[in-house]
Amino acid sequence: MKKFYGTGTYVQSAGVHNDLEIDGFCIAACHEIGVELSRHRSRSFDEMQEWGDDLSSFDLIVALSPASQRRALELTRIFHLDVDYWPIMDPTGMGETREQKLHHYRQTRDQIIQHLKDRWGEPTE
Repeated sequence: MKKFYGTGTYVQSAGVHNDLEIDGFCIAACHEIGVELSRHRSRSFDEMQEWGDDLSSFDLIVALSPASQRRALELTRIFHLDVDYWPIMDPTGMGETREQKLHHYRQTRDQIIQHLKDRWGEPTE
C-alpha cells in the first residue's frame, strides 16, 4: 500500500497471530518489486491494542484470510470499522522446488496488488 499510494494514509500490518518472523519467500517476492520486508515484523490485533494503537482510529481492515476476517468482524462489534475480505491464495507449503515456491508467492503478491488497484486505482508511484 505504501509503495503504490504513498504514506499519506496510515497503514498498519496485523494478523490474527503474531508469527514474529516474515517468511523468506515473502521477503524475496516483495523484494522483486522494491518492497523491503526483511525487517518487518507481524503483530496481532491484540498486540496492536497492547502497544497503544487505537483501533477505533482506523477506517478499514482488509482481511486476507477467513480467520482474519472473523477476528476483524469481532472488532467491528466494539469499534466502527469497515471490513473488506480479499480471498488471497495462501502460498505456504505450495511447490517443491525453490522456484516453484517463489512462483506461488509471486502469484499471491500479484493478487494483493490487483486488489489494491481494484480498490484504489492505479498506483501513484
